[in-house]
Amino acid sequence: MSKRTVIVSGGELDEELTLSVLKEQGEDCVIAVDRGLEFLYEHQIMPAYIVGDFDSVRKEVVDYYRNETNVPVRNHNPVKDASDTEIAIRLAMTLGCKELLILGATGGRLDHLWANVQSLAIPFKAGVDARIIDRQNVVRIIGDGETHLRREEAYGPYFSVFPIGEEIFGFNIRGAKYPLRNHTLTPNNSLCVSNEIAEDEEEAVISFPSGRVILMQTRDIEE
Repeated sequence: MSKRTVIVSGGELDEELTLSVLKEQGEDCVIAVDRGLEFLYEHQIMPAYIVGDFDSVRKEVVDYYRNETNVPVRNHNPVKDASDTEIAIRLAMTLGCKELLILGATGGRLDHLWANVQSLAIPFKAGVDARIIDRQNVVRIIGDGETHLRREEAYGPYFSVFPIGEEIFGFNIRGAKYPLRNHTLTPNNSLCVSNEIAEDEEEAVISFPSGRVILMQTRDIEE
């Protein structure tokens, strides 16, 4: 089992980005989730595993993988206690992944989006580096200590931080346009939205002694 896994879920999939990520994967593991299977089918990309309830996938696509390939298909009842993406995340962890990229987790319904963001806590607690990626955003959870956001590696010019249901004491941001020092970060507060690396700095550093937060790196799309 590859230590790096890509989940292709059933939300919005930007063709260029998705194919680029999958090309970088090489021999790494790809898990298809529900309607994400159709994208792989149309681009002749063979997943390692398939999960979902398949309520939004054409029958002939599912039948192809069932009857014409050896790919394991894990069919789940639509009435279940977890989302298809969460099930895929847990599968990836069971298989031993150390890095997890999730495509198709955004776009469309906000309840699906938020469920996917919350599901990042599962691999985070297990020490797995998990990220949701689309053409404008990279979303992940970070914990205590220092997180360095280097300009040369930035996904976009902006970054935002949101606490997850708890106050974060001693929160610091340095090297940014809007720095913070020994701040108490509280839920339901938009203070840390749309920050940037300072013009004269090569990186911004986020640090706090305990807890966890959602970190988003974002960019606008030029039309």
